[in-house]
Amino acid sequence: MAEFSPMMKHYLEIKEEYKDCIIFYRLGDFYEMFFDDAKTASRELEITLTGRDCGQEERAPMCGVPFHAAESYIARLIEKGYKVAICEQLEDPKSAKGIVKRDVIRVVTPGTVIESNMLDEKKNNYIMSVYKKGIYFGIAICDVTTGTFLSTKIETNNNFALLLDELSKYDPAEIIVNKMLFNCSQEIDEVKLRFNTYVNCFDEEIFKSDAEGLLQTYSFIDDNEKEILNIDNDDLQVPAINGLIEYLNQTQKIKLEHINMIKMYSVQKYMSLNFTARRNLELTEKMNDKGKKGTLLWVLDKTYTSMGGRLLRKWINEPLIDVVEINKRLNAVEELKDNLIFRGDIIDSLRRIYDIERLVRKNSLWKY
Repeated sequence: MAEFSPMMKHYLEIKEEYKDCIIFYRLGDFYEMFFDDAKTASRELEITLTGRDCGQEERAPMCGVPFHAAESYIARLIEKGYKVAICEQLEDPKSAKGIVKRDVIRVVTPGTVIESNMLDEKKNNYIMSVYKKGIYFGIAICDVTTGTFLSTKIETNNNFALLLDELSKYDPAEIIVNKMLFNCSQEIDEVKLRFNTYVNCFDEEIFKSDAEGLLQTYSFIDDNEKEILNIDNDDLQVPAINGLIEYLNQTQKIKLEHINMIKMYSVQKYMSLNFTARRNLELTEKMNDKGKKGTLLWVLDKTYTSMGGRLLRKWINEPLIDVVEINKRLNAVEELKDNLIFRGDIIDSLRRIYDIERLVRKNSLWKY
């Protein structure tokens, strides 16, 4: 049997490493896809399927998209539940000897999308890690675009029901789980049935119990914004956090400097609302079409910034139960309501503010 061409050999090596992704392989001004990836992309993107000589008797199925328009095609694939590995040229083809050096510079997944045109500016794009140990769960949640990183644990009665409540609250675009949870087929099937989310399973090795490494890299705070100095004894949250960080490192390929603080919160601080209650109350989306119009959020959202819109959505999804905290929030609202001039000045200032949270993320990427 004839050997594959040098370029196709390299492509197949990349594909072997990223089996669960569609490879966008840069060739000149196009990202090309081959074999099964090409067939899938051709069908999902409605682009022409052609062929390319690859050293074999039969031509390799191939399709491609212009590199300057790749974002829109990637967005469509992500929306359909696929992962895309971007394999870029790392040297100038004019000066390269032999085949051009290429490597994957980033893996785009539903939970790690950072492009503004692929996101709702007033909604966080969360990725969640769930670590199951016995009957308990450790949870870590991150929005890569804003640097928000949260963690909690569930070790009370009705553990799985409370896990579903947390999933309902954050509505993650992607979830990574350890094998113990993934092998609980009844629980995983329930998650997939209720939530339109991408579920990844990883070996226990990435869910490390290394607390010291986390403390050296990140600051930890509690519900009251007080610094946490010791997390050594946490055998639920620490593995969940480590698993999520490792996954982000594997997909983003760079140090995410804007993620520097992790908030460890208690699920008991907020009112527990299960999936059915959130759905029937239509807090942030309609039951029939998943749209915003007609929901409680739609009625209340008069925010002038993307950050304010995301914060309001968070408050609606996390009703307070602490009387002191509730009164603090009501007093702040009352102060703005009663002071018309002050409120007008704040509104004028807010109109001129960009999305600082997501701009900080872009700034951290420009360093590389």
